[in-house]
Amino acid sequence: MMMGEDVEGGSLGSYQERPRTFPNMRNKAYTPLIFRILMGINVRVLFILLLLTMGLIFYIGACTSGIIVFVFTVCIISFLMSVYLTKWVLAKDEGPPEMAQISDAIRDGAEGFFRTQYGTISKMAILLAMVILCIYLFRSTTPEQEASGVGRSVTAFITVVSFLLGALCSGAAGYVGMWVSVRANVRVSSAARRSAREALQIAVRAGGFSAMVVVGMAVIGIAILYATFYVWLGVDTPGSMKVTELPLLLVGYGFGASFVALFAQLGGGIFTKAADVGADLVGKVERGIPEDDPRNPAVIADLVGDNVGDCAARGADLFESIAAEIISAMILGGTMSKRCKLEDPSGFILFPLVVHSFDLVISSIGVLSIRGTRNASVKSPMEDPMAILQKGYSITIVLAVLTFGASTRWMLYTEQAPSAWFNFALCGLVGIMTAYAFVWITKYYTDYKYEPVRSLALASSTGHGTNIIAGVSLGLESTALPVLVISVAIVSAFWLGQTSGLVDESGNPIGGLFGTAVATMGMLSTAGYVLTMDMFGPIADNAGGIVEMSQQPESVREITDLLDAVGNTTKATTKGFAIGSAALASFLLFSAYMDEVSTFSQEALTQVDIAIPEVFVGGLLGSMLIFLFSAWACSAVGRTAQEVVNEVRRQFIERPGIMEYKEKPDYGRCVAIVASASLREMIKPGALAIISPMVVGVVFRILGYYTGQPLLGAKVVAAMLMFATVSGILMALFLNTAGGAWDNAKKYIETGVLGGKGSECHKAAVTGDTVGDPFKDTAGPSLHVLIKMLATITLVMAPIFL
Repeated sequence: MMMGEDVEGGSLGSYQERPRTFPNMRNKAYTPLIFRILMGINVRVLFILLLLTMGLIFYIGACTSGIIVFVFTVCIISFLMSVYLTKWVLAKDEGPPEMAQISDAIRDGAEGFFRTQYGTISKMAILLAMVILCIYLFRSTTPEQEASGVGRSVTAFITVVSFLLGALCSGAAGYVGMWVSVRANVRVSSAARRSAREALQIAVRAGGFSAMVVVGMAVIGIAILYATFYVWLGVDTPGSMKVTELPLLLVGYGFGASFVALFAQLGGGIFTKAADVGADLVGKVERGIPEDDPRNPAVIADLVGDNVGDCAARGADLFESIAAEIISAMILGGTMSKRCKLEDPSGFILFPLVVHSFDLVISSIGVLSIRGTRNASVKSPMEDPMAILQKGYSITIVLAVLTFGASTRWMLYTEQAPSAWFNFALCGLVGIMTAYAFVWITKYYTDYKYEPVRSLALASSTGHGTNIIAGVSLGLESTALPVLVISVAIVSAFWLGQTSGLVDESGNPIGGLFGTAVATMGMLSTAGYVLTMDMFGPIADNAGGIVEMSQQPESVREITDLLDAVGNTTKATTKGFAIGSAALASFLLFSAYMDEVSTFSQEALTQVDIAIPEVFVGGLLGSMLIFLFSAWACSAVGRTAQEVVNEVRRQFIERPGIMEYKEKPDYGRCVAIVASASLREMIKPGALAIISPMVVGVVFRILGYYTGQPLLGAKVVAAMLMFATVSGILMALFLNTAGGAWDNAKKYIETGVLGGKGSECHKAAVTGDTVGDPFKDTAGPSLHVLIKMLATITLVMAPIFL
């Protein structure tokens, strides 16, 4: 992170008199080891190896089910689609040299931090894998596993391999999200010099590339594991494991994905928001310079943070969401099939994989529906980017309804209940409507076209305090409608499932839980396009920073400002979508946990009685965990931001020529500060999330042993999970919506209303934005990952609670 001699010597003239150059964060670009190995192999040899690998995968799939072959085919086609999108984006020009230099600095900083962060996460993952191995070697097995010859050592090996593969794929998903964003940002900046529509199209297609890879990896990873275990264990052959038991072996995959996503979200969120807060407080409030001004020493760190916090972390987050939902639905489908004595349960087990395969197809169509316009120019009237994105989402929604209905008829039709598939199709429709409602509600509370954000901006005119009060009240109010929507969705889907006609041996209806699983699948059936909109936000934000730093004309900045404001709304809406899906997925995982405890203990656990003092205490501990985790995440941002503020102030004092463009800031110093601090600060809240449920379960298991309550540990953990889910959903909704509203209230004022940039009203809005930064990009996103990780860790660790 060395600066040039002319910079250190303070001999620079004004930026307008000299070529604008920016420091590299690394001496050379970083390429992951796996890619360096592949690049060193002869192309023909690599092609042959690829064909052999694909042949082996399809052979295993064919030995398992034709459905698995279909899933493999769609995933590979989606990967080819992502290659096309990559080539299309990278074929666009990078603009003038100063834009490319800034982009290189952002890229090198992001890749350097990613390498260090994921190196730390990988070490923790290997340590946790050893702990899981030891636990599974000494844990009990189910009667079905014992009868099929799947002993402790085999189960331990399968769980550890699944965990490591899930962690690896989650990390790869994060890398893909970061890789595309640091290459697309400068191309969006360059396109903004020509037209807003072209810049929008590039940002959307770059996000689409990441979405196709992330969703495809989640689906094909689980499908490969399922098919491999099916063939290796000889499932459904005489004396072997039944196919209805197989999904339980996949829980390690979901836990690995959740583990990496949590630390990626924490570390990336601390990095991006500490840099953002530090840059805003000193740059905007104290010095009165614009956002992303090249004179601000923290500006490169802020732009790097957009990539590692919003792109890499969100890629890992959505990967984990899809993986957890697929696995929990497969477990519930297997359990229901077994209780119904279905002749062929594979349709109910593999249904989630088919739904997300169609997700890849319809999301690709939605992304391609957003096209550039001919003869557009920077002087042409700007179309509303949100309306264009909404049109693509509407197309995706319509296709999702059609493909979901076809999937239910294909996969869920059974002679025992001929009309069941239609009920489940309606469950999927409930989920799709829930997703649309969440997107609309979040947009209403965070888009400055609507009254809530405009009222928040107006509150800024009377000072900093009233801005904070209005933002907090808006965030609290915004929890009401989503909770009502979730409640209606769960009850409706459960009722539709219960009335599907599927019954157990005693004639009792048992399709309710699977109905909620199908609703969750419906909600995530457009996950590819939703992730595309999410990735659009940070790419547009970075593009605006590059335009500002390279001092492009104001007309170009107006285009990137518009895209950035829309990007803030899409990020907020996709976070709302993620919270809603987390709520439904956690309900599924909770039900799967109850089923697993019943299977291992051979004692039915169908309800948790919070009137039992120990169980109620477990619930209190779960709620406390949410608040303590949120506090530690926000305080981590605050402490790191203080270091950034002090560093930026120091540079302005010691290098007074910075404000007159006579000296260059030391951007690398701020990057180093937030990188080291974020890695240090992410450990404590992450460790709290992992250790808490294990400690609570073991302590109350011991207490139950001495008080004659054999399932006490499992019941207390269930209460902890239940209360943590409820508290976490409400807290995440509050944090995400309040933070997004504060951000867009500031941007609304920056359009020229209420005094515009630099006014006292704007300064109050900047204060609100800095308060909301750790809410919406650190604590809030980390919470819905935490909720699902608590559920997956209880699934994996269930035997130690018994």
